[in-house]
Amino acid sequence: MMMERDPSNEEEDQENLIAQRERGNNLSESPVRTAFQIDDEIADTRPFNSSCSKCCYFLTIIVVTVFIFIRFYTTDVDNVSKTGVMNNDSVNLMRESELRALYLLRQQQLGLFKLWNNTLIDNSLNATVANNSNFVSTSLFSSVLSEELKLELISQISLNKQIQQALLSSHQLGNLLNASDNATDPSLDDYGGLHRCRKMDYKLSDRRTIEWEPRSDKYLFAICASGQMSNHLICLEKHMFFAALLNRILIIPSSRVDYEFRRVLDIDHINKCLGRKVVVTFEEFAKSQKGHMHIDKFICYFSQPQPCFLDDEHVKKLKSLGVSMNKLESAWDEDIKNPKPKTVQDIMTKFSLDDDVIAIGDVFFANVEKKWVMQPGGPISHKCKTLVEPSRLILLTAQRFIQTFLGKNFIALHFRRHGFLKFCNAKKPSCFYPVPQAADCINRVVERATAPVIYLSTDAAESETGILQSLVAVNGKTVPLVRRPAQNSAEKWDALLYRHGLEGDRQVEAMLDKTICAMSEVFIGSMGSTFTEDILRLRKDWGTSSLCDEYLCRGEVPSFIADDE
Repeated sequence: MMMERDPSNEEEDQENLIAQRERGNNLSESPVRTAFQIDDEIADTRPFNSSCSKCCYFLTIIVVTVFIFIRFYTTDVDNVSKTGVMNNDSVNLMRESELRALYLLRQQQLGLFKLWNNTLIDNSLNATVANNSNFVSTSLFSSVLSEELKLELISQISLNKQIQQALLSSHQLGNLLNASDNATDPSLDDYGGLHRCRKMDYKLSDRRTIEWEPRSDKYLFAICASGQMSNHLICLEKHMFFAALLNRILIIPSSRVDYEFRRVLDIDHINKCLGRKVVVTFEEFAKSQKGHMHIDKFICYFSQPQPCFLDDEHVKKLKSLGVSMNKLESAWDEDIKNPKPKTVQDIMTKFSLDDDVIAIGDVFFANVEKKWVMQPGGPISHKCKTLVEPSRLILLTAQRFIQTFLGKNFIALHFRRHGFLKFCNAKKPSCFYPVPQAADCINRVVERATAPVIYLSTDAAESETGILQSLVAVNGKTVPLVRRPAQNSAEKWDALLYRHGLEGDRQVEAMLDKTICAMSEVFIGSMGSTFTEDILRLRKDWGTSSLCDEYLCRGEVPSFIADDE
């Protein structure tokens, strides 16, 4: 039984398209270096040439040895197949060939170890160069290349050992290999966590931050209207940055005009991370104002397509809450279709007011200090990993689901499909891939990550996920695509949700999906989806991002693209 759900079907992607059509710019691209962004900058090719010569030497050893091994091992097999008889001489020759092959493999292993030790020496030299010269880009590139070589060496050493083990098994000497190799095999777990999909270190303690020290009687009234939940979360995060700049307490919107944020977010966590009251719910604000809720200054960040990006319906909802306001004013001529880059000084000049309560409208599309705001850990100084994170109940439920169905080593896939074809085909190149092509891309990630299972977060129909499941396989073995099952009283992993009346809430389920994806060893996302971008934010802040994280089929053009309407 599969639960009918639509957790990642967020119309915010359609909102993103408004800006993308005009700007030719992908809103999902972060200006900071992430696991999904690879710098193409190469300052010097000298390290590349040196490392390439080692690669050629290393590959030559492997190819020649494997060829000799195949030649020795198959000669007697051919003779046997021709005669159809396995006499004692044939058996002895085969055993002799096997032992000869083992000797060659052993020699190859020693050569690989020698090459491994050379890469460790080169790394220390590169580190010295990086510390004593200005060629940072060169050293970084050399280090990355050397690391790739080491990863490949580890793979080949492991393969070498497997072949030796297979050959020795026919001699009933399999255990001798493990015993004799204890003194010579490098322990692959002892090299600083070196593996192909290791975690990224963003050094959050070194990030640029601002202190959020609000005055107790000054408020910023958050308003978010574009798209759905993921857009609204991004809008809230930007409001926090504005509130920190303006030294104001942020008022979280009421569930009567916006989402019920308290069901999905840990709002108290934000205040604890800052060690002071920096955000309040609308209900708390209303109580402090004793029912007299007035926005003293409503100065809009965006003037187009309408002031503050607010329609009449949203204004009516605010007034129905008892919120009064003065006439909407525009800070400048700014259109959501083409938001201009703004600086801190621009914000301070226009929005530093002495009024008690101000509002600036929806700022989802605002382009203010983008590199600073989008950095891992965020722009605000705090003592936690991240400010905006799922509620404690959702976090615990995600952990219980992982323990029940997935285990630690799993890949998470956000496979956005509903309403995504038209959105993607408006971009150049398109980001909507046929299911077989998507499966090929997924298989390549699975091969690198060596994960036994994939968690699937999708709004795709069963007809698509069924084909996808049949095509996701590595070495002839199907890799299961796991989705959250329908509620079952016999299962207790989601007991916390129905115990607190949160079961069946689509926004809670969407946040649960995000949380599970954020906890995965490797993540594959959908380019252009803010649902994916929010998962990436959590992964960067929580320290779960890996080198193997990527957008689905990034860099590829769909094998088939439909015509426009």
